[in-house]
This record gives sequence, C-alpha cells and structure tokens, in this order.
Amino acid sequence: MLNIEIVCVGKMSQKWFADGFEEYRKRLTAFDKVTVNEIPEYRITEDNESSRSEAVRREGEAILRYLKADGRAVKAALCIEGKQFSSEDLAQLLEDTRQEASRIIFVIGGSAGLSEDVKRECSIKMSMSRMTFPHQMARMILAEQLYRAESINAGMKYHK
Repeated sequence: MLNIEIVCVGKMSQKWFADGFEEYRKRLTAFDKVTVNEIPEYRITEDNESSRSEAVRREGEAILRYLKADGRAVKAALCIEGKQFSSEDLAQLLEDTRQEASRIIFVIGGSAGLSEDVKRECSIKMSMSRMTFPHQMARMILAEQLYRAESINAGMKYHK
C-alpha cells in the first residue's frame, strides 16, 4: 500500500470542490493510504507583486517545514512549468514510488503559486495543464487522476 500525502495551501471553501475531492479520496483508499495536510493560506491584502510575493514566501516556509521533516518521500510540486504527465505516466510514477519509497507527497500551492524553495525541495515538478486552475480545483483534479492512475495499475476499466 502506497502512502499518498497531499500538502496544500488553504481549506476547501467550495462545497462542490470538497465533495468531488472527498469522493475520489474515498475511492483511492481501496489502493492507498491518503492524507491531506492543509497549510494556512496567507491573506493577500493588496493586489500587488509585493503582497503576492510575501504570501508565497510565508506559505512556502510552512510547506518546507513539513517537507523537510521527511527526507525519504518522493516529493512532487504541482506547478505550471513542470512536466505534463499523462494518466499512464502518473500510474508509472506511483508504481515506481511503491518500489522505491512507499510514500509520495504532492504539493499544491495557494492562489499566488509555490515558492522557488519549495520547488527545489521537490524532485518532481508536475504540471496538470498549461491552463491555470483554482488551487481548490487542482486538489480535486489531482485526486481523480490519482484514482485513475491506480485503476490503470489495477487493470480496472475506469480508465478508457
């Protein structure tokens, strides 16, 4: 059984995002142990680069405290400049992790993104798309794709 952790900034404030995420998290538990660690979102008080940078820095410090507590896990930052994975690629990543480390951490930043320090701490930079999604939606999409990847690995018909 693989331990999948999702470290994310902020709480799920939209019920339909939370419901969708929970459905796929529940399905995933047939294959893996799934935990979510929510980092408090730093409130951006002014619409300027300085305020956004401060938010990314503070959120990044909190994420790094969590990531550095375990040096043995595979760590994947979800960021737009990362490699785009197919569902089959993600399935292979989970299988490889199962063989090497038994634990993978996916990191989803807040609305202003992830700090460069967090990205450097992660051995994998993964892009969900060249499009931009709200970070709460990214969490739901990640959960669905993780379930799809595990269904591929199990030879189930979910993935068409």
